Amino acid sequence: MKRSSGVRLCATAAVSALSLALITGCSDGGSKDSGDTSGKDGSKPAAKALSAAELKKLIIAQGDVPGHKVGAVEGGIPDKSKVTSEDAKCEPVLRAFTGIAPGDPAAHTDRMATEEKKKDPTDDATSLDDLESGEFEDALNKSMDLDVTVVTLASYDGDGAEQGLKSVSDAVKACAGGFAGEQDGEKGTFTKVAEEKSSGTGDESVAFTAVNDAGKDGALPLHAEVVRHGNTLAVYTTINIGAMMTKKAYTVSAPVVKAQAAKLK
Repeated sequence: MKRSSGVRLCATAAVSALSLALITGCSDGGSKDSGDTSGKDGSKPAAKALSAAELKKLIIAQGDVPGHKVGAVEGGIPDKSKVTSEDAKCEPVLRAFTGIAPGDPAAHTDRMATEEKKKDPTDDATSLDDLESGEFEDALNKSMDLDVTVVTLASYDGDGAEQGLKSVSDAVKACAGGFAGEQDGEKGTFTKVAEEKSSGTGDESVAFTAVNDAGKDGALPLHAEVVRHGNTLAVYTTINIGAMMTKKAYTVSAPVVKAQAAKLK
């Protein structure tokens, strides 16, 4: 049975969900909704940053998101010094896709929420190794058609949260034509960055997508959103490998954002 390198890399990426190297390898190679970061309470003085212990009490946990398993981020969040762009102004976007909060937070913590697929009664127990190449890829894509979302909470002193969100919003606009990035020595290129409709939660937010379409598999999008709740930022990145490979539309996981926003009220 012949399995493409792209499929193998994507299968690995589902386990280490936010590796820039693996995601790019899959293709070889206003308002709350508009991203306006003026904020409805921007004139109010920022409170003192929360501690790491306080953030851990506020981040989503197992049982908070219906239909999802919540736990530690597999492989962990990389150090921001290892996630860089050839154009420094694009780094806030790239780092958000790897779960790194913008700026210099006083404290941060993270979780990963994985959608739990309900087994189809018509599914059989045939081993993937017994399938032909096309059947294998179809079965693999179906099994990987689930949202994997990394949530990072970061708290800031002063106006750090506002400035952090602004840096992301500015980067989305400045890097619309794409940019090259690197994680742990592995390079990749995004050909387009675009703002998306945000969840409208929190005090202000910006949602965006970046696309790598240089390879034979065509456009492979990533989706992220950064939301400010007072002096705390919530960074969400959702990846759905099965949707990527079958060109099915997906977005940042609404159930995860809803559950996390509820805990930050």
